[in-house]
Amino acid sequence: MSSIGYKIIKTVIFASVFVILIGCNYNSQSAVNAVAKEPTKASAWLAYWDLGTGEKDLERLGRKLEKLSYFGAYFDSNDRLFIPKELSDKKIELQKKKRKYETYLTFVNDKQNSDGSAVMKDTEVLRRLFSDDESMEKHIDEIIALTLQGGYDGIEIDYERIWKDETIGQTFLQFTDRLYAKALKNNLKLRIVLEPSTPFSSIDFVKGPEYVVMLYNLYGVHSAPGPKANKEFIQRTITRMKALPGEKSVAFSTGGCLWGDNGEKRFLTEVEAKTLVAIYERETKRDEESQCVVFDYKSKGVTYQVWYADVKTLNYWITIAKEQGANNISLWRLGENVDVDKIK
Repeated sequence: MSSIGYKIIKTVIFASVFVILIGCNYNSQSAVNAVAKEPTKASAWLAYWDLGTGEKDLERLGRKLEKLSYFGAYFDSNDRLFIPKELSDKKIELQKKKRKYETYLTFVNDKQNSDGSAVMKDTEVLRRLFSDDESMEKHIDEIIALTLQGGYDGIEIDYERIWKDETIGQTFLQFTDRLYAKALKNNLKLRIVLEPSTPFSSIDFVKGPEYVVMLYNLYGVHSAPGPKANKEFIQRTITRMKALPGEKSVAFSTGGCLWGDNGEKRFLTEVEAKTLVAIYERETKRDEESQCVVFDYKSKGVTYQVWYADVKTLNYWITIAKEQGANNISLWRLGENVDVDKIK
């Protein structure tokens, strides 16, 4: 073959490969753009300790909501699950309004001790419940029974800190596999909430449930002041989430957090944050990377800094997620959110 002929063939091959690559990239980008333009599929949590203001947010969201999770069922001193009565009563009340969203009962690994104290995100109760087949099956049956009795459409498991212990992590996978199989037999759906630190790519999750990843607590009561989420954190976590099977959702947090130079740290709602701005007549600024609202104030000799999310923040986070191909958005949580009806 002459050098001219070789160059012609090489040019043709290069051009063909270039067209194929451009086409693949175009199709991939087109799919992401299509998701970004679709209406958001919204879910939210209604917490038992804030049912009044939570219901007001629920009313304002109206038809935008596709799924509502009732938060939640947790453990008593004997490792038995129970649902706060006020939450069950509210479920019955709202059920009469015949909303069209799906309803889920959230199960968390918080524990109420006999002396009235509580252990949050207790992994030891899970260690006991997952210790053998009999104990695990009993736990699963209890979850199924409570969900069916309450008339929910599905189960939501929000067990946290499980990946800090390899044994608990492995038995949790067995648990979710068995729970999903039994949920299907009872015509119940299953959502599994995961922390952003979960090692998604190295774990063989069961295919079938919807996986909800918390895109918050980048900063919080565990850290110095800062936003619950920002652009880089959202993009990085959604990229890692691609290792998860099936339907995936991302969860953003409403409200914010307060830090005092005396060591005080606590979460607060958007209304509480705005009230502090008004009381102390403070000016606010908006952080560029997170679009969170930031301000500080002084009270009784203590200097406080507050970071919180408003509707502009939430819509910014949602836009980033949708640009990454994530269209299922969950909000933690309903209650004292200004302009929640303006969520994209």
